[in-house]
Amino acid sequence: MSIKTITIVIITILLTAALAQNTDNVTFAFLFMSFRVSKLAIMITMTLVGFILGFMVGRPKKAKYDIEGYHDSIHQKEDKNTLSDEDREYIN
Repeated sequence: MSIKTITIVIITILLTAALAQNTDNVTFAFLFMSFRVSKLAIMITMTLVGFILGFMVGRPKKAKYDIEGYHDSIHQKEDKNTLSDEDREYIN
């Protein structure tokens, strides 16, 4: 098993243990509302929000547009082996 897999398993076990131990009801205040809810529900919700945000931040970015490649494909580069007659006379 890789280090990444072992780390995920350990975090999952610790998270499950924390969730199992916190099942009592607490008063939860959000903005102007206050209601009683299980610690378990709050912790699961916050964990899911954290995983979703982590996934969104950690996913690979889209490839950027290659403006130089686009420019080069439109404007053919001059042949570098071409010399003017004047240059040929100077070299010889």
